Amino acid sequence: MGHIDLWVWWVSAAIILALVEVISLDLVLLMFAGGAASAGLAQALGAPWWAQIAVFIAVSAVLLLTLRPWLLVHLRGRVQLQDTNVHAYAGKPATAVTPVDASGGRVKLLGEVWTARTDDSQTIPPGAQVIVTKIDGATAVVSSQITT
Repeated sequence: MGHIDLWVWWVSAAIILALVEVISLDLVLLMFAGGAASAGLAQALGAPWWAQIAVFIAVSAVLLLTLRPWLLVHLRGRVQLQDTNVHAYAGKPATAVTPVDASGGRVKLLGEVWTARTDDSQTIPPGAQVIVTKIDGATAVVSSQITT
């Protein structure tokens, strides 16, 4: 069986880490791939095994602390995050189904009937349009819709 140079292992590790990074998209493994590629280059230039490990650790750390944060800001800065689940209901209009006050009531929100309450002492009559300010557990907290 033939001998495989250590740089081949370092480059193979770099390729595998870069491929696995495609799944995670967190850019951590990509930084380690850069460290592994650098260690492979160090071995190809004749560095001893301990220097290769030092190069791997140093380059990976520098990439993690400098390049990764910059990449995250520039790559994720273009993506507009959207609220999901109950957080997406804040600001949505609803219709009071029963009178709603601080002790309770019901509203129709996006086709579903929710238990609701107000944050203050106001009483909202049935049929009135309201705005959901937040979801507290399974209760929609609403306020009167302000018309301009």
